[in-house]
Amino acid sequence: MENLLISFNVISPIFFMMALGYAIKRLKILDDHTLDGMNSVAFKVFFPIMLFNSIYKTNLKDSLDPKLIGFAILIVITIFLLLCLFIPLIEKDSKKRGVLIQGTFRSNFVIFGLPIAIALCGMDNIGATSLLIAIIVPLYNALSIVALEIHRNSKIRVKTVLKGILTNPLVLGGIAGIAALLINLNLPTSVDNAINDIAKITTPLALVLLGGSFNFSDIKGNKKQILIGVIGKLIVIPLIFIPLSVLAGFRGVQLIPLVVMIAAPAAVSTFTMAGQMEADQTLAGQLVVFGSLSSIITMFIWIFTLKTMGLF
Repeated sequence: MENLLISFNVISPIFFMMALGYAIKRLKILDDHTLDGMNSVAFKVFFPIMLFNSIYKTNLKDSLDPKLIGFAILIVITIFLLLCLFIPLIEKDSKKRGVLIQGTFRSNFVIFGLPIAIALCGMDNIGATSLLIAIIVPLYNALSIVALEIHRNSKIRVKTVLKGILTNPLVLGGIAGIAALLINLNLPTSVDNAINDIAKITTPLALVLLGGSFNFSDIKGNKKQILIGVIGKLIVIPLIFIPLSVLAGFRGVQLIPLVVMIAAPAAVSTFTMAGQMEADQTLAGQLVVFGSLSSIITMFIWIFTLKTMGLF
């Protein structure tokens, strides 16, 4: 019963914040234009500051785990390569292929990772998760660009890939945090307090905006693709790679970021990137919407199961 309550307390705030965002949109307090602007601000300003803050305050000696980082990178690349082989066999439309690959391998690691890690192990023990986010997000961006470029029927442009990585606000925030950590930077108290306050509101704001972005229209033509993407992302891939993570010996604060990275729904940024690279943006948005909603149940089941097994 205790594990059930803990699992509920981890997931329910995420659900309630997304539900609030959806209600605000339905009540027409926010329109699409305002939501787009706020999403842009959250992605370009709030998230980089939050990521900087969480890394900057990390105890590098306790959080740097080469085995965890190497294993996470291996998982992401393996899932990506398997999808590049599998998706073209079941999807004829090239504009949907890249979106399905991106939406199935790329998790909403930032929005789901930190709140779940904080809920399970406390603010003082999220260093491993923060460092992993700083490393995995650039990898997600690079592989996403590759997937979308291939299925746009064009050659992979190295400059495009590098530019996409180096100009990504999350990457820049992570790099700044790592640099501050390595040089042992001490910020003035006033600046530190301001950064702390911004970091605290980032995740609730992002979840409310995610809920407000939900759009359930135009699903008739993409039912098959939505089922493939959501079931693959939330059920098939976790059933394979979470047990492998456990078998590899990861537990507790090491296992938590791996589980979220593997089992979280498609990242919100997949929608934006699909539009920028001439892919099926409608399908990308639907994968985010239905994946995010379904993940409330699937993430709860994973947390409860692993907590009951004593692995968290």
